[in-house]
Amino acid sequence: MLPGSYWLDVGGGHAIFPNNPDSASELVSRCKVVVAVDPSEYVRENQFVHESVCSPLEEYSSAIQFDLATMRMVVEHVEDPVQFVASLGRLVKPGGYVVVFTVNRNTPIATLSTVIPFGLHHPIKRLFWGGDEKDTFPVCYRMNSRDVLRELFSNAGFDERAFEKLDDLSTFGRFKVCNYLELLGWSGFRWVGKSYPENCLLGIYQRREE
Repeated sequence: MLPGSYWLDVGGGHAIFPNNPDSASELVSRCKVVVAVDPSEYVRENQFVHESVCSPLEEYSSAIQFDLATMRMVVEHVEDPVQFVASLGRLVKPGGYVVVFTVNRNTPIATLSTVIPFGLHHPIKRLFWGGDEKDTFPVCYRMNSRDVLRELFSNAGFDERAFEKLDDLSTFGRFKVCNYLELLGWSGFRWVGKSYPENCLLGIYQRREE
């Protein structure tokens, strides 16, 4: 994060990095303006940003354009990806970046979440990962693969600058024995040269210069 940057955090709710407030404070301190935009009222509880806006991204307008827009575990909930990414093209300045961190649609947990009734999502989430019910939202998975993300952003005037699949070993993190077995399974996949089935997607996209 360069000093004096304008940062737009999309869908972060009441915190930018809920599990790492020190990093959130450090990054915000480097910026001139940090704006959080989220359709949930809980965005008003965000104490890290300079401005909290309760609004869908598509309805948000700003007199400034941002150097950076971030989405952490957000795009899996987006119902209209084309309109959503077009809004980023309007809000991010030429040369600016968008960082997307999201669920990989083609993983066991994501597949299960599409068939399990939404009313059961929070009880299951609370058991395995904790968290409040207010942070549990329906999922769509309409932009949760590399090919889909790259096409959406390209059509909106962005180029992919980096992309990674990040192994996710958090499923049994609250249960020591199960987490140990999960780590053993992950080591086994690495030993045979195979990708671990549970992973998240990290994509970085830069808006083309006009």
